[in-house]
Order: sequence, then C-alpha cells, then structure tokens
Amino acid sequence: MALYWLVLGLFFQTLHAHVDFFTSIGQMTDLLYTEKDLVTSLKDYIRAEESKLQQVKQWAEKLDSLTATAVQDPEGFLGHPVNAFKLMKRLNSEWADLESLVLKDTTDGFISNLTVQRQYFPTDEDQTGAAKALLRLQDTYKLSANVLSAGDLPGECVRMTVEDCFELGKVAYSEADYYHTELWMTQALKQLDEGESSSVDKVTVMDYLSYAIYQQGEIDRALELTKRMLKLDPSHQRANSNLKYFEFQLEKQRKAEEAEGKKEVQEKEKKKVDKRDVQMKRSKDPLPERKRYEQLCRGEGVKMTRRRSSRLFCRYYDNGRNPRLILAPVKEEDEWDRPRIVRYHDIISDYEISKVKELAKPRVSSHPVIETINQRIEDLTGLEMDTAEELQVANYGVGGQYEPHFDFGRPDAFKELGTGNRIATWLFYMSDVPAGGATVFPDVGAAVWPKKGTAVFWYNLFASGEGDYSTRHAACPVLVGNKWVSNKWIHERGQEFRRPCGLSETE
Repeated sequence: MALYWLVLGLFFQTLHAHVDFFTSIGQMTDLLYTEKDLVTSLKDYIRAEESKLQQVKQWAEKLDSLTATAVQDPEGFLGHPVNAFKLMKRLNSEWADLESLVLKDTTDGFISNLTVQRQYFPTDEDQTGAAKALLRLQDTYKLSANVLSAGDLPGECVRMTVEDCFELGKVAYSEADYYHTELWMTQALKQLDEGESSSVDKVTVMDYLSYAIYQQGEIDRALELTKRMLKLDPSHQRANSNLKYFEFQLEKQRKAEEAEGKKEVQEKEKKKVDKRDVQMKRSKDPLPERKRYEQLCRGEGVKMTRRRSSRLFCRYYDNGRNPRLILAPVKEEDEWDRPRIVRYHDIISDYEISKVKELAKPRVSSHPVIETINQRIEDLTGLEMDTAEELQVANYGVGGQYEPHFDFGRPDAFKELGTGNRIATWLFYMSDVPAGGATVFPDVGAAVWPKKGTAVFWYNLFASGEGDYSTRHAACPVLVGNKWVSNKWIHERGQEFRRPCGLSETE
C-alpha cells in the first residue's frame, strides 16, 4: 500500500522522524524545496570558486607576460633596480598570498547546508520503493519498458537514462524478479546500442541480462548473450564459465528432446505460459483477482449490461426534504447498482479541500469546517455521525495504491470502540487525476474514477448487519498526477432507527 494516511480530529497520528517519501506526493513536495535550496547553495559555491579562479587566472596571465619578457635578457631585466625589488617582493610575499588564495576553502557554506539537509534525504528504502512503484505501474497499465523510458505518458515527457533503466533492473534482480530484470536490462542495452553515453557499460548490463534470461529457462538466448559479452571482454571470468555451462545444458536438453521425441516437445511448447503469469505465481499473488483488478484499473474488464445501465440515473437529491437540502439539493448520480454506489457532485468546495489538506498535518487541532463536512455527510446519508470514525486523509504517491480489501471487519473487529461494525463508507475525491487512480470493485466489475469535488457512498453491510462481500474494493495505482482523498467510515451504533434491521440476511 503506497500512500500516506493522516487522521483529522482532536488527535493526530504520531509521525516518525523518517517517513517513506515515495508513498506521498505531499512528502515528496518538501523534497523538491530541499533540493532547490541545495542548488542555490551549490550555485553560491560555484560563484565563489569562479571568482577565486578568475583572480588566479589574472595573476597567471600577468606573470606569464612578465616572465616571458624577463627571461629574454635576465641580466638586463634585473639590472633595473625596480625589477629586482619586485622579484624579491613577488617571491617573498605575493606568491604566498596566491598560495593562500588557492588554498582558501569556499565549500563551508555548501557543505554545512548539505550536512543539515542530508538528515531529511530519502533512504535506500525510499529509492527501492519508488522503483518498485514504477514496476507496479508497468504491470497494471501494460506499459512497455520503452514507453516508460521514452516518457510517453500523459503530461510532461520525462525520459529515462541508461542509468535509470539499469537501476530498475537491479531492483528487480535483488527481488529475484527476473521477468522485470530482463525487461529493464534489455531497455538499458537498447539505449546503449543506440549510442547513448553512460557510465554503465554494456558488459555489466549483459551480465545481469543473461542470468535473468537463464533463470526463465531460455538457455539458448542466455548463451548468445554470453557470446556477445565475450566479444567485448574476452577475459570476463563469469562469462567464460557460463559459456561452458550453457553449452553443456543445451546439449543435455537436445539429447533429452531427441529421447522424448518431437511430439512430446511440441506438447511442451503448447503448455508454455506467459512470463508475467510465471512471475505472478512466484510472488504468490491471487491471480484471478489480480487480473480483474488490473483490467478494471485500465478501464477494461466486465461491463454492465445495457438493461442494467438503463436503470442508473442522475437526480437532484434532498434526502426526503431534509431542511438543509430543500433549497439547495445536491446532484446525485448512480455509479453502480449491486452494490449500490452513488456519487455526489460539487459536494466539497475548493476552500474546504484546501482546509482539509491543511488540517491533515501533525499538531493542528480540529476546525469548524470538519464539523460542517460531517453534518453534510449526515444530511445526505441520514446516518448518525457521532459514532463514525474521524475523517481520514490519504495522499497517494508514486504508483500509490490500496490492495483489494473490505471496509467492514469481523463482528468483534471494533469491539474496543463499542460502535459496531463499519456500516458504510463515504469517500471524497479532493483532486483530479490525469491517469490512473480509480476505485475499483473487482468482484462486480465496477470502476469509479476520481473527480475533484465529488464523493461516493456505499453500504458495507446489509440491513441485517451481515457483510456485503461484493463491496470488496481497491485503489488503483496513480499513473500520472497527485491523488488526494478523504474518507469517513460510519459505524452501526446510532443507526438503529435510521436504518432498521432487515428480516433476511441480504436485505
């Protein structure tokens, strides 16, 4: 789960000294300002160095001209008493002054600033997390390494270097994820072959790539790559060892195929599966749900029939002539029928959004705007807010997502709160998202896309109090943009007369 939660109310979650930066756009924004401050400090250092160098250069040019003239006739030059005096003066004091200038340390300001800021820098864990997030985006949205590297995404084009591709490949390699290792090492090699200059050499890339390919059972390709390595570096010890090993394994495989016969080999070819499927099984991912989830995130998957969709409507809603809604009914839209998911448009203002974000900071007390928002939710749902959980805010960072889950728990899950189970969920969308970031319900095929200023609502429990398992949902990774949401979990207690119990289990 790559996101950052904050709770609004009288009490706030305690923040540790270090936060996983990649999980929150808000946290990464602070890093941009930190880096900008360091760049300013670095420019100051460069200007100081350039000024010093300019003084040294002027001194050198002056002395170069003087000595060139002097050595043509040393005795005649020194025969002039002023020249003799100046020579003594230069060598005794002026060269010492120059030495002091050259040795003058102009790095103090920059180094001290860097030392102070370093404590706020991302860690190796952050860098690895950001890399894994990119791999997750690649899988979810079926993006090729070439598309990602070329920056062919909505918005600004940001290209990846050979070093970037190589780093992603190494992260995958460290996780024994040879599928992604192959994709990114192949991309790094492609860019090197196209002439991109890099501190990473082809042999190093091919070393990782050949092993990743071998681990996926393609010994013949691994062998060809190893031969190419040896053309570039004939003394490469591991490549020479692998060459012999791969040739031995291929010969062994060839003999086995001859023994089994051509028919059996063909049957094996038919049973070959996609490398991504193999990787997903290796990572113990629930394949069917994962595939449905990713399809919905891409806007694919199960579509509602025309007959069902014809029963979805938009309306002005006042919840049975609620006094606060009679003169200002809200725009309500049916998003899905089973479970019933409704969206309310223009339900939270830009001012309220900015205030909620501002309050989603440590050590800031609650605010009247939260009370107004809670009252609005109560007016529209007809449910009691006194037993609901505090409004929570989430900011999704690079590849930020939330895995499939239920909002309700076991009957005793919230025993300590004494408020019963989570009867319903209210979710505000506080930003538009250019690409990705949908809320999806894999079991039923529903996908709700973020739209700033709207909110969606659904019941997690039937009127009987039994959990509605069709409400299992997830937040898709944010492909491009910044996703802010806030949610309210509403509990059973206090709803006895507002939503009476049903007579059947699924009523």
